This record gives sequence, C-alpha cells and structure tokens, in this order.
Amino acid sequence: MKYNNLIIAICFALFSLLANSAIAQQPNIYDNNPEQRLPIGMEKSKHRHIPATGGKVDKVRVEPPFWFTGMVNPILEVLIYDQNIKDYEVSLINNQGVALKQVHKVQNPNYLFVELEIGPGAKPGRFNIVLTKGKDKKTYPYELKTKVGGPQSPITNNYSLNSSDFIYLIMPDRFANGDPSNDSYPDMTQVGTNRQKMYFRHGGDLQGVLNHLDYLTELGVTALWLNPVMENNQPYESYHGYAVTDFYNIDKRFGNNELYKKLVDDCHAKGIKVVMDIIFNHSGDQHWFIKDLPDEDWVHQWPELTKPVYRGTINHDPYQADWDKERVSNGWFDNHMPDLNQQHPRLANYLIQNILWWTAYSGQDAYRIDTYYYPDQKFTAVWAERMKEEFPNVLLFGEVWVENVSTLAYYTADNGLSKGFNYHLPSAKDFPVMFALMDALTQKNDWLTGAVRLYMTLSQDFLYEDPNRNVLFLDNHDLSRFYSSMNEDLDKLKAGYSFMMTTRGIPSLYYGTEILLTGYTNPDGKVRQDFPGGWPDDPVNKFSAAGRTDKENDAINYFKKLANYRKANPVLHTGKLTHFVPEDGVYVYFRHNADKTVMCIMNCNDGSKTIATKRFAERMLGFTKAKNVMTDEVLNSLESITLGRYTTLVLELQ
Repeated sequence: MKYNNLIIAICFALFSLLANSAIAQQPNIYDNNPEQRLPIGMEKSKHRHIPATGGKVDKVRVEPPFWFTGMVNPILEVLIYDQNIKDYEVSLINNQGVALKQVHKVQNPNYLFVELEIGPGAKPGRFNIVLTKGKDKKTYPYELKTKVGGPQSPITNNYSLNSSDFIYLIMPDRFANGDPSNDSYPDMTQVGTNRQKMYFRHGGDLQGVLNHLDYLTELGVTALWLNPVMENNQPYESYHGYAVTDFYNIDKRFGNNELYKKLVDDCHAKGIKVVMDIIFNHSGDQHWFIKDLPDEDWVHQWPELTKPVYRGTINHDPYQADWDKERVSNGWFDNHMPDLNQQHPRLANYLIQNILWWTAYSGQDAYRIDTYYYPDQKFTAVWAERMKEEFPNVLLFGEVWVENVSTLAYYTADNGLSKGFNYHLPSAKDFPVMFALMDALTQKNDWLTGAVRLYMTLSQDFLYEDPNRNVLFLDNHDLSRFYSSMNEDLDKLKAGYSFMMTTRGIPSLYYGTEILLTGYTNPDGKVRQDFPGGWPDDPVNKFSAAGRTDKENDAINYFKKLANYRKANPVLHTGKLTHFVPEDGVYVYFRHNADKTVMCIMNCNDGSKTIATKRFAERMLGFTKAKNVMTDEVLNSLESITLGRYTTLVLELQ
C-alpha cells in the first residue's frame, strides 16, 4: 500500500510539473540581463501603415456588451464586429422603449455602428439586434441593465474623491500575487512569469490587492488607484497596463470584470474609494480593432515612426508651429502603441461610452487620465462634459506632466485661461508642486530656489478654479523613488511627506514608499519592483512589522500616524491655507478653520533652526502652547521654536 501511494505521489508531482511547464515560458527565452525587454528571438513591433480592408473575424463582438437604463443622454452607439456585415439591414426585435436611429458604415466591411435611442420608458431587459441580407440572418442579443453608479446611487454620492482623501497608487502586477492560478494563459501572446526580469510579468493581481485592504486601512488610506487593469495582450512589456488590447475586459492575469467589481464593492465597504486609470491617447498594437482597423483614419498614420513633442505648452503656445502641434496630438509613443484619432466620430463615441459603461457597471469614484494633453482636446472636453452630465460626483484628474503652474492650470476647468474653451477637467496631477518640493529639499536656499520655490508655486494657485482638487504626490511609476531622490535621507522623506499631507490638495502615495523602496528611473522598471511579502515564496514579508527593519518601521509608523491624524481632522482637508514668505530656508504655513489651527514649519536646511514666531502673530494670537502631532510633545512656549535638519513640524495650536 505504501509503495502504491509513493507511485501515485510521484505521478502527481510529474503531472503538476508538466502542467506548469506547459504554461510557463521556456528558459531559453531569457538572457542574463535583468533589463531584458524582449524574449530571445522576438523583435519589436515594426511601424507600418495599417489598412482597413477587412480581415478574417476571429471573434464576433458587440460593444458595449450591454447598456443601462436611467442614463441622462438617451443615445447609444453599438459597435457590431462580424464577418462582412457592411451591407446588412438592421432591425430590432422585442425592443420596448428602444428605437433604431441610424446605422453608420466604415471602410472595413466587418463593422457596423448601430445608433439607438433608449427612451424614458425603457425598462431593464433583453432585446435583439437583427442583421439581414436576403435569406441570411444574424441575431445579436442585447441587454439593458439598471445603472449603478452616478447621482442615483448612494455609493457614488458618498464616495466622491476630494481633499479629505489619501490615495495609494498600486501597480497590480508588482504588489501581491493572490491567485497564482491566473499567472499565465497559453492563449495570450506573452506567457509565463519571471520575477527576475523587470519588463516581464511577475504575477501580481486583483486578488493580491483584495488580500491587503486591511493593510491600506491601517496605513490611513482612503482611496485606491490602480495602474490600468484592462487587457494588455501584448507580446512584450504588457505588465504596466498602458497598451490596452480590450477596453471592455479586465486582463485575465489580474482577474476578471466580476472580481474588479468586487474589489470596488469591498473597498467601499471599508471606506476606501477607487480610482480607475484610463488611456485615450493610444492602445496596444495587438488590440483587436487595430489588427482589423475600422477606418484608415481610426489611428494617425505616418510613413515612419513619428513620436510626439513631449511638451504640454504646445496647446496654448501663441507662437506654436503647426509641425509641433501635429506631433503632440498625432505622434505615436512607440511602435506598439498606435495613436488613436479621437476626431473620428465613431472612435470618439466608442471611447466615451467605454468609460460611462465602466462607471455604471462597477461604480468607481474617480478616473486618472493618462497622457492628458496628447489626445484631441475637443474630444477630452466633450468626454468630461458627458461624465459630468451622467456622473457629476465622479472626479476626473489628468496627467499633465509640466513644471509650470500656468500650463497645468490651462488644462483644468473654468480657469479663464483657455480663451473661451473649457476643458471641463476638474483636477490634475500637481507636477509643479512635486518639482518644487524636490527643489526645496535638494537645492540651495536662494532668491528663487529651495524653500522659496514651494512658496512661489503655491502663490500661483489663483490660476485654478479650485486647487484643493489637485492630486499631490512624491513619486510614481514614471519617476525615481522619492527616497532615492533624497539620497535615502529619512529626514528629507519625512519632511516631504509631512508637507504633502498638510498643504492643500489630495495627497497620494506610490506603493512601497512607506517601507523605503528605492530605485531610479534608469530604466523605469527599477521603480516598479515587487512589494516584498506579496508572493508566497518571498523571504521577507514587509506587510508585517516583523518583516521590516527598524528604519522601515520608523518610516511606516510615521506615515500611519500622520495619515490617520489627517483623516480625523477636517482642518487639513478644507481649512484655509495661510503661508508666509520663507526666510533663511524655513517655510511656515497654517491650516485653519473655526475649530482648529495647525501650524506647519518646514526647515529646508541641513542643520537645525530656531525661529522667532513674532511675525506669524496674525495666525498665532490667542494660542499659548502647541502639541507636536507626531510626537505628542507639548510646547508650553511659542515665542521661539527649534526644529531639526530637514524637518516639517506639524503643530496643533492650543
């Protein structure tokens, strides 16, 4: 009997080994370079002219896959993709409350765009879209569901992202592997995982995020932002999510649509809001509609690879050259990222409806828009208007990678800078404040540098409709780790974090900053490392205090205390900001309301400083002592205050 059991065990082990080998990439596709980008034997995608003549349809598609009742705008445009359907007649069956408006055709005979009107009397239920040509008949079942997100939903109303929040940014492939069974699929163009390679997939997924929601709440996080989770079925560099190949499906190596919706629901149950990361500018070259293009002008076609002008100033430059303008709007980020033409009316509708669909389906609270100033600007404005119309409580914030405040403000809503054109974008990532903070902690304190640059940057907030909606950050997936940029100086990290958590705006943190992850963006894969403890075989688990060093625990405990203090004190969300011109590298500012005053003193010097407080009397009158928020120490005299090198004191005045 023991012998038979041994044979069975050996057979089972061999079966498991063979099964795993079938889905894992073979060792001979890897070289010895951790910065390897392509499997051995694979070449980068070649830039080419993409025709729209119509190929073989490998999968029939109807998108959006379903729609919703209760939408403010009654018009829906359904894309149908099937073999040679261009000349078919369209009709509806069992379509109570739904009317066929018109049918749009494109160059490719495999597409029809069917425009429907969802009447006010339409109820949730099913109907059929029918295509006929002579005796040939094709039927596509379609369903209307009840709208979930938006003003009719108490969830979205209660969880609209705002300055009371603290966002945590996660690259899902690199955070935690909660379900190893979905690491690889043989039908995808990149299979297997290799955690030794920064440009290959590592296996992190949505279940891994779900498994660590308690970690986020303990940290004081109130909002979760994931780098894109839609399908990226690209043969290389698919891990980051920014080359989408299916806008309506979560990448199955992360999970599926139902699991994503569960993540949103579970986050909401814990008081955590959710931000979806989206891309309008481009897709992956393996996207199904790129492989069988609807129209030749669905993408911007170039005779050779032409990259953008990476300058956000182009769109408002009164002296702009047409060549620069064309490149910023129409250039391709890379061979494998075709630049989408949002001026194409069918594509514009497709992209707009896609985000409306996700909001109504899964009910997330905000969207971060990648590469915001590269798509057609009229399109992004129309999309933002549609979002406001349908989901007025959902925050939109754009990635506008610029150093100057005027350019960032130009792209935001109702600022009066864009000469009658309104972008309708309520918020943006605050790159100018990030650059100013870096300057304050690394440059000499002089007339325009050091602490003064922070003051000068914030003094331009009059250019925004509401700067409190701007999203603040120390670093992200495209930037060197802040701790590394500060030469691994923990005092500087704490000083920068304290500033971000106490000034105006919505603070955000890139995963791992709290445990002192390091890395420079040379290349960017070095700042997208795995969170230690996110994989079952990790030698240490930094989700747990026991797995962290004393220095790492010091850092994360600092982060926790300040984040949770901020969460509990609305004065740091909506209180007025009053600041004073920095002197001798010391920047003093106050957050105050009728109930509380918090005094913040930022020393941007590599040495301790003692400041007299007399010149701050207008904000300090009536207060005789203060509590240090981070140490709980009480200062019984406020005539002068001493603080250490690169320190931001946070004092609750009493």
